Amino acid sequence: MSLTFTLDPAVDPALRDGILDLWADVTNAGGSVGFVPPVTRDDIRPELVKHMVAMAEGRTRLLVGHDEAGRVAATAFLTLNTHRLMRHWLWLYTVMVHPRHQGRGYGRDLLDAAADAARTVDGIEAIRLTCRGGLGLERFYASCGYKEVGRVPGAIRVAPGDDRDDIIMLAPLT
Repeated sequence: MSLTFTLDPAVDPALRDGILDLWADVTNAGGSVGFVPPVTRDDIRPELVKHMVAMAEGRTRLLVGHDEAGRVAATAFLTLNTHRLMRHWLWLYTVMVHPRHQGRGYGRDLLDAAADAARTVDGIEAIRLTCRGGLGLERFYASCGYKEVGRVPGAIRVAPGDDRDDIIMLAPLT
């Protein structure tokens, strides 16, 4: 079994709701995707709307992985740089695999599909992302070809007294 990935799918209510469900489920399982648990779909909706506006403006592309049942099982948003000196790399945001699929290699598949998608954009030479320290995510990304290129200690406040490092990772595409 594997996921089926689609770049730039048409966003309809079913896809939107699938992404909201995925994002809430990942967050509530302890995933590091911009929120801390507990969250609801309504908590996440404004952030998804921001991504969708950027998609409509052509600044962001959506990569979605569906499982064998047709459910949204993984996502990543590829965001282009608008700064004229940084247009040779893009950001990867909101990299998620549903908790029910953890341990099956789907995270690695998602990153491979994101790299393939980035290669379709003229002039893109690398992918950059950030991850929250304290969860071992940097080891996972490193195993997928990303290199830690920066770290801001304590930049992410998960809760009072629980500050985490903001880790910057880069994967060359060449």
